[in-house]
Amino acid sequence: MDDKTLILTEFIKQSPNRTKVLKSIGNDVLKPTDITNKTNIHINNVSRSLKQMKEKNIVYLLNPNSKKGRLYKLTEDGVNVLKNLK
Repeated sequence: MDDKTLILTEFIKQSPNRTKVLKSIGNDVLKPTDITNKTNIHINNVSRSLKQMKEKNIVYLLNPNSKKGRLYKLTEDGVNVLKNLK
């Protein structure tokens, strides 16, 4: 495992919400409301976690021009972090 994956994994582990959000996305493409329904985390906290993970290139937004129905998916780095968490 490379250093980048270790650093990103530690970043995810520092927040239970980020960990749950990452695991809930998995191999799917999800909207924040879908993540809220799967994890029971308040939508504001889901949005914050997604923003933080997007800044670290762990997730990416498929439709950045949409204000509603935003779709998130794990990047290659995100998939590596998810594998490392298991």
